[in-house]
Amino acid sequence: MSRAINIKAELADVKAMCERHTLAISTIEALPAGGTRVVMLNPDGAERLRTLMKGKLIDTPVVRSSLFLARQPRSAS
Repeated sequence: MSRAINIKAELADVKAMCERHTLAISTIEALPAGGTRVVMLNPDGAERLRTLMKGKLIDTPVVRSSLFLARQPRSAS
């Protein structure tokens, strides 16, 4: 199962839920059309968050911001 989850909730609410249940976040971003995309550190945390937020999951494809910068490996130079 994927560690990435799209949720119909504000970024702060998702962070608070993860902190309350001690779920480790790898990365989190607000979606332009509303909602939050969160990638959990491990699959168990992702499954737990899906259970906690099951009424707010976004099952359709989402558009991510073009301004979001994915982590890039450092260059050797």
